[in-house]
Amino acid sequence: MAEKRVAFVTDSTAYLTEELLAHPDVYVVPIVVISEEREYEDGIDLSSEQLYDLIRNNKDVPKTSQPSVGKFQELYEKLKIDYDHAIAIHVSNKLSGTVASSGAGKDHAGFNVEIIDSLSISHGITSLLDKGILLAEQDVDIKEIANQLRDEVTKSKNLVLLGSLEQLYRGGRMSGAQFLLGNVLQIKPILSINSEGELGMFERVRSEKKATNKIIDLFKKSCEESNVKQVGIMHGNVLEKATELKKRIEREIPGVDIVFGEISSSIAVHAGEGTLALFWKTEK
Repeated sequence: MAEKRVAFVTDSTAYLTEELLAHPDVYVVPIVVISEEREYEDGIDLSSEQLYDLIRNNKDVPKTSQPSVGKFQELYEKLKIDYDHAIAIHVSNKLSGTVASSGAGKDHAGFNVEIIDSLSISHGITSLLDKGILLAEQDVDIKEIANQLRDEVTKSKNLVLLGSLEQLYRGGRMSGAQFLLGNVLQIKPILSINSEGELGMFERVRSEKKATNKIIDLFKKSCEESNVKQVGIMHGNVLEKATELKKRIEREIPGVDIVFGEISSSIAVHAGEGTLALFWKTEK
């Protein structure tokens, strides 16, 4: 087989469009989801529908674990047969140890891999993959592709409207008092992954309607302040709500390309069913 120049590697927190799923040079290493002492590989033997069933029906809250160093080493050993290089784009290292596993795996394999910390999740990774593939098709040098992608990371923005406080509470990320108060007051927390890749509270809003209006207003303001070409609308098993959000953005912010899809099982473990999220990049 003739050598190909660049392979692209990511993990299963990434949202993959049909084009990326069909791309022969894109490879995905699954995040591990653990439920009642059984391990599942996200996207391989666990679908998002199956995960929501586990969350609803199992006593223990599912947890996630980054792919092992061995998984990455195995992949990189295979890739170096057919490729000169690889670019690996992963979930924020503040949210998972996947970046570290990938780095150790490439060292063990002795393969030339440029590892990019997306400082994001889901569609925040999608846009980086699209950009990297485009540059590779233009025969841009591997180091330059990596440099441009690291610059793209700094332009990433996102807003996450949690579907349920219960998943945060059951997962130990919220105290019982916070959970009770949030439910009584119908608090809808809006989260965001900051420029350091850390997920934190952006704003607390009373009622889902007000929270949805808030994220649209914030996105609209970003579009007015900078050149936004595309937004990813990701949802956690709430197609109807996500579709309505899409229609509102099309109506209120025309001209922005919209990518529409579901969050992966490994994200839904933490965000919960009912989550809505926006991902976009700002350009000067």
